Parts: sequence; C-alpha cells; structure tokens
Amino acid sequence: MNSAAASGTCAVFVLSALGFQARAAPPVADFGQLPAVENVELSPSGDRIAYIAVEGAERKLVVKQAGGPQLFAIGTGVTKPRAIDWLNNDTLVIETSNTVMLNAAASVSQHEFFQSTIIDVKTSKVVRVFGGQALILHATFGYFGHAVEHGHTWAYFGGLTLTGSGEGTVDFDHNAGSATHSHTDLYKVDVDTGHSEMVSGGTERLGTQWVVDAAGVIAATAQYDQSNGRWRLRAGGPGGGLVTEADDPAGDIGLEGQGRTPGSVVVNRPGGRNGDFSLIEYRGRVGDPGAPLFGDADIAVELRDPTTGLLIGGVTNSDEPQTILFDAALQAKFDKAARAFKGEKVALVSATADLDRMIVKTEGPGDSGTYFLIDIPARRAEAVAWAYPTILQDAVGPIGVVAYKAADGLEMQGVLTLPPGREAKRLPLVVMSHGGPEARDYVRFDWWAQAFASRGYAVFQPNFRGSNGFGKAFRDAGFGEWGRKMQTDVSDGVVELARQGVIDPKRVCIVGASYGGYVALAGVTVQQGLYRCAVSVGGISDPASMLIWESENAGQRSATMRYWHRYMGAAKSGDATLNAISPRGLVDRIDAPVLLVFGKDDTVVPNQQSTSFADALRHAGKAVEVLQLPGEDHWLSNGATRVQMLEASVAFVEKNNPRDATTK
Repeated sequence: MNSAAASGTCAVFVLSALGFQARAAPPVADFGQLPAVENVELSPSGDRIAYIAVEGAERKLVVKQAGGPQLFAIGTGVTKPRAIDWLNNDTLVIETSNTVMLNAAASVSQHEFFQSTIIDVKTSKVVRVFGGQALILHATFGYFGHAVEHGHTWAYFGGLTLTGSGEGTVDFDHNAGSATHSHTDLYKVDVDTGHSEMVSGGTERLGTQWVVDAAGVIAATAQYDQSNGRWRLRAGGPGGGLVTEADDPAGDIGLEGQGRTPGSVVVNRPGGRNGDFSLIEYRGRVGDPGAPLFGDADIAVELRDPTTGLLIGGVTNSDEPQTILFDAALQAKFDKAARAFKGEKVALVSATADLDRMIVKTEGPGDSGTYFLIDIPARRAEAVAWAYPTILQDAVGPIGVVAYKAADGLEMQGVLTLPPGREAKRLPLVVMSHGGPEARDYVRFDWWAQAFASRGYAVFQPNFRGSNGFGKAFRDAGFGEWGRKMQTDVSDGVVELARQGVIDPKRVCIVGASYGGYVALAGVTVQQGLYRCAVSVGGISDPASMLIWESENAGQRSATMRYWHRYMGAAKSGDATLNAISPRGLVDRIDAPVLLVFGKDDTVVPNQQSTSFADALRHAGKAVEVLQLPGEDHWLSNGATRVQMLEASVAFVEKNNPRDATTK
C-alpha cells in the first residue's frame, strides 16, 4: 500500500490519543436523521441557492437569496427528492422518486419510478413533466440537459410513449394509454407550459442515451444491445455515424454528457494507462479515437458550466478529494479559496461559470459536513448549511485509513472510525461492509459508523477486492470471489487491527446493508467463530434465489445478469457452486444471533431474502430478530424508518457485544 495510506493509519492513532473533553454523546437518533440539507446548487448568476431541507418529518425544496432571506419553499410530499438542477436563473427542475406497485401477482411487483417537476421560483408556478400528456407515462427516464432556442428554455427528458387505450401502468396518476413496450424516447419539454415534443425515438432492442447541447442539438447518442453487450457511440441522433464501439458485457460504459467544447461528449470507459476507467472525450466525428481528460484520476463528480453544460473539471474519487479544473485561472481561484479552510477537505459543489461565487463542502476533524458560500469579489465565506447541525465537534470520532494485506498478499485498505475520547486499545469492534459490491468507503463522516463510534465502538469499513476507486485490476480481482476472497478480505482486516492492539478480537460484531448485509450473514455462516452478532439491512441471504429473481426482473440475457454472474462466479443462475456461499443454505452452521432489517418497499433486494432466512433460522432453533420498515426502500430514504433501523442495530450490538465487557 502507498505511503499515503500508511500515514493515514498513523493519523488515526495520533487523533485518538488527543481525545476530547467530551460531553454526553448525542442521542443515536441524531445520527440517523436525514441530513438537514442535501443537493445544494447555486443558480447560474450566483444570486440564489437551492437545496433540499429536512424540517421535522417533511422534506422541502428551498430557494434563498445568496447571503439573504428565503425566497421560496415547497414540500415534496411523499415522494423522495433525488436531484435538483437550475435550468436558468429563475427556473429549476427537481427529480423525485416513489415506489410503485405495478402488478401484485407478478414476481417483481414493485419498481422505483422517477418524476421530474419544473418550478419557476419567481411565480411559484409548478409544471410536472409529462403530467398533462395522456400518451406519455407520467414518469421520467433520465434528464439529458436543457437548451435555449430563440430565447426560450426547453428541458430534455427520457419518456415512455404509450399506445392504445386503457389505464396507465403507474399509479402516480391516471394515464389514458397503455405501455406495449419498454424502451424510452427523447422528449423536449417547454419549461413554461409543460408541452412536450418527441425529438428522437428509442428502440426496443437497444437501450439509448442522448447528449443535448445548449442549442438543443443532439450531440451524440449511445446505444447498448442488452442481448450481446455491444455498446456504440454515434454522432448526432441514433442514425448518425459510428464514433466508437466496445464490448461491454455488464453495462459499465456510460455516456456522461457534453465535453469541454460544443459538439464534444464525454464517456466513462476503460482508457487509462492501466486499463482503468477514465473520462474520455470524443469530438463527435466518425472514428474519433478519443482523449483521456484527467489522466489516471478517477472522477466521482463532474463539474459543468451552469449555462452551457460544458465540462469544466471534476472532483476525484478518493479519500482526499481533489478538485481539478481545466482552466488554470479557475484552478488558481479555487485553490486560493480552499486554502482558507486549513485542515479541512474541501470539494467544489456548485459555482458560477467564472467561479466568482461557489458552494463548497468541507469535512474534517470534528466536521460532519458544512456547506459554504464563497464570494470571491467580496472576499467573504459564509456557512450556509450544516448536514448534521446537532452533532458537534466533540461528538465526531476520528477517522483514518488502515493499510493491510489479504491472506493471498493483495494490498488493500479500510476506513477506521474510533470512538471520541477513548484510547485506541483493545476496543470492541463493529465491522461494517459497504454495499455494491462495486462501491467503496471513504475517510469521511459516515452517519452509521459515527453512531456506533459515539457508543464506544471502533468501526472498520474494509474496501475489499471488487471495490471501486482503486483501479480496474483491483475491481476485477473481485470477480468470482463473492463469499470467498471478498469475504476473507474483511476478516483479514480484523486480524490486522487485533495485531496492532487496536481492537479485542473476541468482541466483534458485523453489520452491513445490501451486499454488506450478505457479508454480515456470511460472516456467521460461511465463516464461523469470528463475530458475536450480525446485522443485515436489506441483505442477500441466498445468492441462487437472488439470481432467479434478477433474471425475472431484468431478463436472463441482460447486463444485470452478466454483472451478477461475474461477481458471484456463477456460470448460470442455477449454478450449484452458489450453495457453498449461501447463508440460508448453511443456516445450521450459524454461530451468533442475527438481526434482519428490511424495507417493505425494497425494489433492489426482495423482502423474501430476509423473511425466508428468518423462517430458516427459527426452524433451526437459532436466535433471530426481525424488523420490517413500512414505507421504506432499499436506500433508507425516509427519516423516521432510518432512525428506527439505526436505533435497533445499535441496541442489538450493545446487547450482544457490550461496550465495556472484558474478555480473557
């Protein structure tokens, strides 16, 4: 592991030795509350700030004058806000989602559908995209940019065109038509009236994405053939000349948007020196070879000109996020502003085209996330919002990196959060594995980890092989290792923490959500003798039945199935090798009590993965507790049920692995 990772380990123990004059820890519920603010966006002029605010049990879209009073607020109701974008200085679009029951008799009956709403903040006029259209499903399938034509603003969305007659297929509201296909088309929507016009058609065989420039011209179209995994980029519309193509079995390649100049587009695909994923810019010409934009840097957030939509830079996917801007003058302006926040990690969130005004988010020792408005001409920085305003500095546990080697010698790292004010010596441990599995954890404030740390536990979040952010080779090393080396990578990290004397290896519980929930269940079935308890939130208990469910949902010949097969190491959905990594199939071997939590509206991992495992545990006479969260989805999007999950998981760990218990 590199020296930066190693120094991160040292930093953990320096911080823990300093400690704090700690007050009583905040209630567990304070960590589980939804962030007080999310999706903070500055208007193109820099005069207004829009964000999602949580007020009690309600979420609102709020617009305020930069440095001034609130101008506008509207509740989002039962829908869940996902993103907001300014279309011009007076108009923005908010994307929300809702869990919809399509057909109770079907094997896959629930789906998460998205809607987009256009709001004029001056007049408070609200236009729901496709809401007035009888023959377009009242849901949106992607936002592809906005344009000004003859002084008028249009926004571009994917829509599902309906045909025939009868009831619509989604209960957002009434539709006059019926869906006889599953592909989407590209529509332009008048931001003032909601009137929509189809501008490009999709096809049933090919999944389609578009890039629309600031003049309303389709710059490029990406087409993906689910049946054979072939991806193609075409100049202009779907019938345009072939720019480039590639085999993409699992649907990894993505068309991201405009490039740095009009007519160019950016694609996220393997293209770095080591074959790593990179942002590649294509100039929209047939056969264009493309050019990497950020060298070997892995970009997590793309930064765009708020008026033109052109790419101006990005923020790296790393523990120490770096903001990279193509224009040297803009880079110098940002760097100077960032230096004012000494000891903090500073990431650019939103800005005017000239960066004279910008929103940045800071995180660091004792900082659970703060948004600042920086006004360069006025030489002023103002805190505008706090993600967790009730969690103050002395309640935030120190965070650092632990570098270690897996049993086969592969170098990796994990994130370690320590309890505030306690010595990093023989602590009880909570292992918390991320979902995905193609995801990663960072040296940043994590509400679930910090909740456990506030109760006196060290929390270890391993970035096992198969995680992203560490290069393609590391990601690919996870293929076929689901429940195998991906599992032992986790426990190898625990061994390293015990070797360093940081934790007591006899006082360890394991928790996780989604794939992390599988890791927790496998930790007490596929593995034994390691953990005193396990908590699975929306986790997978039986890979074989999960694959059957996925095939019914996505189709056997789909990118989704190819993705799961390569991670699980399964040649087909009924592959007998999956029996060896199935917690449900190995239920008789379980050696610790289990808490199963799941959202009733989970559309990613079916409830049966938890309920059938609970039944199997009871039949085997094993200890199990079950918590069903009504109205909750896979992502714990609702505040009340997120708190309920957190309080239950902390209480379960405290009961089965007391903080101050001693072992010999």
